[in-house]
Amino acid sequence: MHFTLATVVIVAAVLVTGWALVQTLRNRPMTVPLLAGLGVLELLVLVQGGVAVARLIGGQRPEEFATFLGYLIGVVLIPPAAAYLGLAERSRWGSAVIIVAGFAVAVMTGRLIQIWQGG
Repeated sequence: MHFTLATVVIVAAVLVTGWALVQTLRNRPMTVPLLAGLGVLELLVLVQGGVAVARLIGGQRPEEFATFLGYLIGVVLIPPAAAYLGLAERSRWGSAVIIVAGFAVAVMTGRLIQIWQGG
């Protein structure tokens, strides 16, 4: 795992979460700009996943390999699932789904770093 890239992913996830929180409090459904923010978050998560896979192929492995792999796969699937659910629910709760997804990505990325470092 690359610590700086993981930090960028966490910051992006928190920004998307905050943006979705404002949308939810304003009683607004998910908008195209929020969807674009999720897209950027997904791109960052995919880059992070690619770096992690490259390091795994290069021989570096965390102690809890299966747990790490589960978190890595899960974090990649969350933004597209949130986008789908956010678009399907055309009320404020569509934006609320994005809050949960952004928070989950931030926490799971932090956990990926912990697992990689052996903590």
